[in-house]
Amino acid sequence: MDRYVAFLRGMNLGGRRLKNDALRAHFEALGCEEVGTFRASGNVIFAIAEGTATKLATRLEAGLAERLDYEVPVFLRSAEEVLAIAASEPFAADLVDASAGKLQVALLTKRPSAAAGKKALAQSTPADRIALDGRELYWLPSGGISESELDWKAVESVLGPTTVRTKGTIDQIAAKHLPG
Repeated sequence: MDRYVAFLRGMNLGGRRLKNDALRAHFEALGCEEVGTFRASGNVIFAIAEGTATKLATRLEAGLAERLDYEVPVFLRSAEEVLAIAASEPFAADLVDASAGKLQVALLTKRPSAAAGKKALAQSTPADRIALDGRELYWLPSGGISESELDWKAVESVLGPTTVRTKGTIDQIAAKHLPG
């Protein structure tokens, strides 16, 4: 059995409400085992015996769309990838400590090209620091996200769709649900 975490985009927004019990049941009906959820924001931890990650994400997206009657983008990471994100320190500790904002992790669907990565990194400022590592974009806002001047639409226009979690959330998922 391989363990994965599915980070779902847009869960429990815009009048859509899906309780964790129902979300777990949907994943079980799609062939997942040992299904757990973390918070009510679309973080699903599970085990499965078959399929590559790419095919698995596509299968989960199709199955959820059929069951829920709306599209749910799935950003899938293996247990090892989530543990690597949790261990990552993309910014110097003094920068993180000095920031009034929380370190964010934007999960991408694929590794961006060098040109796309360069364009995204050009959005970085001292008030909104960003770093790119594989399929993750790390963002350290100097304050609250709503006060940020980072042009997220410009970032997504070059990197593709994302879903964002605080690094603290990913750290907690790794500590609670994934063997290290």
